[in-house]
Amino acid sequence: MCGITGIVGNSINTSVYQTAIQKMTDAIAHRGPNSQGLWNDEHCFFGHRRLSIIDLSEAGNQPFISQDGRYILVYNGELYNYKDLKFELQRVEHGSKNIPYIFKTNTDTEVILASYLRWGNNCMKRFNGMFAFAIWDTVEQKLLIGRDRLGVKPLYYQYKNNTLVFASEIRALIYSGIIDKKINPSAVAEYIQYSTVHAPNTMLQDVKVLMPGHFIEFNIQHSTFSILNYWNINDYTKTKQDLSYKETCDKVNELLTASVERRLVADVPFGAFLSGGIDSSAIVGLMSKVSTEKIQTFNVSFDEGEFSEAKYAKQISQKFNTQHHEIKLTPTDFLNQLPEALAAIDHPSGDGPNSYIVSKATKQAGITMALSGLGGDELFAGYDIFKRFYELEKKAWLNVIPAKGLIGKLISAKKKSVQGDKTSEILALNSINGHQAYPINRKLFNQSDYQSLLKNKYNDSNFIFNLIKNSTTDKQHTLSRVSLYEIETYMQNILLRDADQMSMAVALEVRVPFLDYQLVEFVLGVKDEYKFPHTPKKLLIDSLGDLLPNEIVNRPKMGFTLPWKEWLKGDLREFCEDNIIQFSKRSFVNREAVLIIWNRFLNNDPKITWSRVWHLVVLNNWINTHHIEC
Repeated sequence: MCGITGIVGNSINTSVYQTAIQKMTDAIAHRGPNSQGLWNDEHCFFGHRRLSIIDLSEAGNQPFISQDGRYILVYNGELYNYKDLKFELQRVEHGSKNIPYIFKTNTDTEVILASYLRWGNNCMKRFNGMFAFAIWDTVEQKLLIGRDRLGVKPLYYQYKNNTLVFASEIRALIYSGIIDKKINPSAVAEYIQYSTVHAPNTMLQDVKVLMPGHFIEFNIQHSTFSILNYWNINDYTKTKQDLSYKETCDKVNELLTASVERRLVADVPFGAFLSGGIDSSAIVGLMSKVSTEKIQTFNVSFDEGEFSEAKYAKQISQKFNTQHHEIKLTPTDFLNQLPEALAAIDHPSGDGPNSYIVSKATKQAGITMALSGLGGDELFAGYDIFKRFYELEKKAWLNVIPAKGLIGKLISAKKKSVQGDKTSEILALNSINGHQAYPINRKLFNQSDYQSLLKNKYNDSNFIFNLIKNSTTDKQHTLSRVSLYEIETYMQNILLRDADQMSMAVALEVRVPFLDYQLVEFVLGVKDEYKFPHTPKKLLIDSLGDLLPNEIVNRPKMGFTLPWKEWLKGDLREFCEDNIIQFSKRSFVNREAVLIIWNRFLNNDPKITWSRVWHLVVLNNWINTHHIEC
């Protein structure tokens, strides 16, 4: 796990770009405290920060140079099947001219490069892991950049004037001194509506995200730049084999167990986040099943919250005999760490501080790598949105109700709540179905408040529809369709982005077994009748057998309960008000509308919850922190 930077192009000013690559690499020093590496030739400049996880020796330092000196590699991530690939690359292939590769290190880094030498761009189809890497061919003067299938590891870039600048974090591009730091007004509109900017766009005008399962080819000699995909998640939402329910459960158990086992390879202390929920408990249970070492588990609890999950985490810890760490934080502890959490945000995110606090507490306990239950809800229909989508698909009769839009307005006026507004918007649709209603369910602001905030009008539905318009499935896989939506929007653009930027801010590697691509491919192909939308995650629970106690399986779904509303009106009021006033003066928003939203929050308007205000505060703070041009 590391951080990578690069500048590649035809017209390169050596002294300018040597300075730029150093600045870029320094900007992400937190991602790799163990070593720094720089390399350049006439057209390519690479930088690397290393967080040592596998093979802690200097042999794993990067940029990594091929044995003949032709190829240069920078790589961020972990290749979980690197030992299998290494064995294959060392063998003699009968009937082939390929000769065995002689490895000089025990790193997965060298396996990445050796795989490219053997299979070219097709090597990515063989990788099981989380990764973003770049390989420069010094002879043919061409660059390959690849990203993992589910987008666990990030890769940001700007391609302009036949020069490509890329990095693991946007801040590296910002501090390079060679790109324009201009705000993207349409991205601001998207962020206001959905609390994120969906890939491939970012908050900066000319900076993009390489999409999951894609790769970049950039040929300097021919001045060609192309983006291609090697994996498409939409290809796997059809049943490929007629398995019984028991056979399906057995296969899920087999794939998830193998995924956990693959992710336990590390040469540093590791553990697992343990909330006591189904997903994290399942990961811990399977870890204890396949590991010969005692598992370390971490639960961050807030006793002042309305609920505490600590008792559930402790129960799982006792069942699997883990070395348990219960880290108690008060709201004051959280509040005191909020400034550094905000400083750690690479791309604006209102939810990021939670991830930062948990990651920091785990890192301070002596852990360098942790497994997470992220992805379980998206894959196994664990959110309420799955049930709502499924039920809405069965309510085509709503479309023939006279004046259904008027009924929606009456509901909104009566309920005076966020959910009432969403119901009203759904009833106003020309065609009511789960697909059309999905973006509405993920909105932060209702339509009228959202439109009032912006000077220019944007078709907000396009932000998500452009991503999911090809996510079509048959009637047997409605729930898989929702999984596609959740994976490609909320999970990749909020959960995974936060998990990476906040854990790496404290040099902690997070691995996510539920996002093993083989497991994802199989579960997406499971038909609805096996997933039972009326009972969240039934397929996962049944697949685990008696691994988890009933108290965990049947417990209510929880999360951190923190007094955010009170903070924004109390301890954080001055900070928030300063940012709101500054934000109201931005060229792309309506000043009066922004101030009205703030006052409605202060006056306890039920439609303006703390999260709607907080996201605006975070965005403005991010603009100020990085001196973004607005």
